[in-house]
Amino acid sequence: MKRYLLPKDVYMADPSVHIFNGKIFIYPSHDYYSGIPEDDWGIHFDMKDYHVLSIDGDPMTGKVTDHGVVLKREDIPWAWKQLWDCDVQEKNGKYYMYFPAKDKTGIFRCGVAIADKPEGPFVPQPDPIRGSYSIDYAVLKDDDGSYYMYFGGIMGGQLQRYNEQNEAVNDIVFPKPEEPCFSPRVVKMSDDMLQFAEDPRPIRILNPDYTPMKAGDPHHFFEASWMHKYNGKYYYSWSTGDTHLLCYAIGDNPYGPFIFQGELMTPVLGWTTHHSIVEFNGKWYLFHHDCHPSNGYTPLRSLKVCEIEYDEDGKIKTVDGSTEL
Repeated sequence: MKRYLLPKDVYMADPSVHIFNGKIFIYPSHDYYSGIPEDDWGIHFDMKDYHVLSIDGDPMTGKVTDHGVVLKREDIPWAWKQLWDCDVQEKNGKYYMYFPAKDKTGIFRCGVAIADKPEGPFVPQPDPIRGSYSIDYAVLKDDDGSYYMYFGGIMGGQLQRYNEQNEAVNDIVFPKPEEPCFSPRVVKMSDDMLQFAEDPRPIRILNPDYTPMKAGDPHHFFEASWMHKYNGKYYYSWSTGDTHLLCYAIGDNPYGPFIFQGELMTPVLGWTTHHSIVEFNGKWYLFHHDCHPSNGYTPLRSLKVCEIEYDEDGKIKTVDGSTEL
């Protein structure tokens, strides 16, 4: 069973979901018809603001409230365009939004905006995080109070422009099918939540035989990092891009390596999806988007939620992404 979270003519995507003050809060990107032709680099996704949603009670039945615009592109001093996927975490009563935007040179950076309430509004910092790059920032609050950011996206997300030492490269070479796939990144956050506490590290996604996942594997990383914990294990999940899957791997610490477990969700209508996983009142939920209301028109996506289950070995039962309501 799935649920649309908004009216079918309201387009939002890339939901990052957390429980704050006992309530579900959703931090999506906000699609609209930009008129920009579609291409492989995502230039047609020219989002210009963020909304915050919340749900009263059960995610499958509770009332969804749209708290309106909480951050606009023109309020961000350094940003040029494309406010893509964001995430929010709380520390000491403050709420920190991490969002990608292209700066005036066309490079994606990670901005930070701060609020006193989970529903915002959020006030941006004057500059992006030093040394930040690429897109799709997801932040885990670990049990010891440490915070870790997971990020990266290929093609339009620009991850291929950087090597694993976080250096920009002039000659971009995509791996051959038999070579290891691109690695997403993980980095510990500073105590004030405004900078990286260290250099970002590559995340190793390994096959069950502990060999590196190859670029030709249909389960390779492309974008849309998410991290959650279940029974003390770290569940790292991602989108595969051109093979249209959501996949996951499990590790023993926030840095990995992570051992591939399987497909979290099969393809949705639309080019791909982007997700988050959260526990609420003892049940687990998968939030994601598809393009059913827009009949597959990729720039206009819609938010959905469904319940997920784990088997006795801690594996997540695969969700059928093609299901329409």
